[in-house]
Amino acid sequence: GFVAQVVAFAFGLAASTFFPAIVLGIFSRRANREGVVAGMLVGLAFTSSYIVYFKFLGGTPEQLWWGISPEGIGAVGMLINFAVAISIAAVTPPPPDDVVALVEDLRTPG
Repeated sequence: GFVAQVVAFAFGLAASTFFPAIVLGIFSRRANREGVVAGMLVGLAFTSSYIVYFKFLGGTPEQLWWGISPEGIGAVGMLINFAVAISIAAVTPPPPDDVVALVEDLRTPG
């Protein structure tokens, strides 16, 4: 049980931090450093604080948000990360042209 729980926490933290950055880096031309970093920090803070509260600080099952256990909260953290990253990218300057060209070169097989 302990190993499975730790693995679930690790995957939840990865989902709430790295997954949106990877997906936006592949599929969004508008994603920029500011948005992705802000999304990662917010996703990490939300997910880790939820895990710490319910596993170490005495949170009760009645207090769970929408009945989501700490092992599964990474999915919500991922959605928050996407929302923050896209919102911040929309109000900050787009990535430089050389970065866009590099990403386009990486996307093209060959």
